Amino acid sequence: MSTRGTRATAEAQSIHELVRERYAAAATKASEGGCCGSSTCCSDADPITSDLYNASEVVGLPASATDASLGCGNPTALAELHAGEVVLDLGSGGGLDVLLSARRVGPGGKAYGLDMTDEMLELARRNAREAEAENVEFLKGRIEEVPLPDGSVDVIISNCVINLAPDKDAVLREAYRVLRPGGRLAVADVVARGELPEKVRRDMEAWAGCVAGALEETEYISKLEAAGFVAPEIQITQTYSPDEALGSSCCAGSVAGGGTLASAFIRARKPA
Repeated sequence: MSTRGTRATAEAQSIHELVRERYAAAATKASEGGCCGSSTCCSDADPITSDLYNASEVVGLPASATDASLGCGNPTALAELHAGEVVLDLGSGGGLDVLLSARRVGPGGKAYGLDMTDEMLELARRNAREAEAENVEFLKGRIEEVPLPDGSVDVIISNCVINLAPDKDAVLREAYRVLRPGGRLAVADVVARGELPEKVRRDMEAWAGCVAGALEETEYISKLEAAGFVAPEIQITQTYSPDEALGSSCCAGSVAGGGTLASAFIRARKPA
């Protein structure tokens, strides 16, 4: 492997480990009755994560499922799920979107959750038991390597997770692979609008905080098309400055003149 390839692999591993540590802490805090564990990506006042679900949607679900939610949208509503469908949530965390999906697809369908963090998987499985959800299954793995067969899923959702992946091309290729012909991708994610300063892009804390890894809108569309998806579209739902999203990161206050960030709904489908 070239020096450049070795460096890229090491950087990707560092990102994975930092993200794993942050989300393990979030799972532990949610298990103990706290909101979450990430100072940059989850707080009651965080502009990215606040007020994403109606109270009626989460009635009957464990509080620890909502407490551990670190998303930037509601992909279960975006996906327009139907009874009997098979759904996969990339980066399922405490399982909130998996449990909501399971309700929508009903007993004839199934909702998978994929996560690389043991603490989140333990929390999600406990939440599923408490919710008495029988049509769910949580899998351990990275979203760059989905442990499911080709063409086994009708719908892929994800909630503010793809931006955390070092290799987004691999993520989208895997999403395409496991979707059935005619299947659809419907995710919530953070996107960049304009160029973010290099200092932000290189900051690991900002990456784990859902900021540094955000793709620019046109780049997101290009990557979806390169993976094979058709009819990609991005719908911006909320815009905010990097400083708002960075919070206590070392880069906060140093991004004047850079681009902005936005929560977005992203849709695409695999050709029939």
